[in-house]
Amino acid sequence: AEEYMKGLGEEAVAYVWSHGWEAHAPGLGRVRELLRRLGDPQKGLKFIHAAGTNGKGSVCACLASVLEAAGYRVGLNTSPHLERFHERIRVNGEEVSDSELGAVMDQVRPAAEAMAEHPTEFELITAAAFLHFQKQDCDLVVLETGLGGALDASNVIETPELAVLTAMGMDHAAILGPTLRDIAAAKAGIIKPGGTVVSRGGCPQADEVFRRTCQEQGADLTELDLSRLRVQRLDLEGAVFDFAPWENLTLPLAGAYQAENAALALTALEILREKGWRVLEEAVRQGLAAVRWPGRFEVLGKRPVFLLGGAHNAHGMTAAAESLRALFPGRKAVFLLGLLADKDVSAMLDLLAPLAERVFTLRPESPRAMEAEALAELLEARGVPARACGTAGEGVRSA
Repeated sequence: AEEYMKGLGEEAVAYVWSHGWEAHAPGLGRVRELLRRLGDPQKGLKFIHAAGTNGKGSVCACLASVLEAAGYRVGLNTSPHLERFHERIRVNGEEVSDSELGAVMDQVRPAAEAMAEHPTEFELITAAAFLHFQKQDCDLVVLETGLGGALDASNVIETPELAVLTAMGMDHAAILGPTLRDIAAAKAGIIKPGGTVVSRGGCPQADEVFRRTCQEQGADLTELDLSRLRVQRLDLEGAVFDFAPWENLTLPLAGAYQAENAALALTALEILREKGWRVLEEAVRQGLAAVRWPGRFEVLGKRPVFLLGGAHNAHGMTAAAESLRALFPGRKAVFLLGLLADKDVSAMLDLLAPLAERVFTLRPESPRAMEAEALAELLEARGVPARACGTAGEGVRSA
């Protein structure tokens, strides 16, 4: 029976990945039609919708963890996944099971195949997630955009309980860009008429776009007040911080930037409380202390210290570099590095080079990957000893 269930899950995942988005025109028409054929499961759900360049996943994880501790049934939809597809769709921390995924895909598939233009992978995932959350009777769904905001499949929802805009920087410029204002305009697409919006702020060009959009849409905007944040302690166990009037909050995430992500989540939770959601102080403390978000400056081992980080743009690499300087002042690290060629590689390497003792390079498993040898050459040109490795195992052993 276990093998059979596993087969159902694998079949569902294979079906999703067989429908890429590259050949499709962007737009919400397909996902709207697909959901309509499925009875519009999203219409009975309440959402917190998050967009931004970096920090979306961590902010969503903090929100979901606290709301679960407050006694709510919370759906969480994030992307991409780290190890297995099922991580993308969770309820109270539990990943969708093989049998549940198979069951929702049994509904999604015939609806998708009856359409004149077949939906894309993200549209299929979004529909499957909404169906699962509906079946699971979720009180609130924390929903992360996959790419951008305005035309992202997740944006098919009506005005959410709350829209959250996380840290802004340059990424996906080829699709959303070319300027920071263009990228912000895409993210601002999640701001709906009469909505409630919380923004990370701190990026003048993007902030201007968000303020203007909120004004046009008659939406209430709250920007994070960083003067309330004081980090008391930061080490490999995580952070202890105050966010006035909250004191001595514990967050088990090691990145120096994670206290700011938690502060944005707290600002969002304060607004949810004003809207009538019951989130007591004990739930906030418990929820933050229980947050797990793998692959984001995650401590895999301590002898030697082995950190796993998913920084994949210049904005994220800046945060990773700041975290390394904060945790290991004046020390250099050995890096095991793989990058995608369509990212801002030179800016990322300029940020990383001063912290690198040596770098072992890899080619990630992606059609967009940069070759390990080419990456090593770029590092050598910056005066960093670098060597290309054939496999991840060889890279780990060498490092």
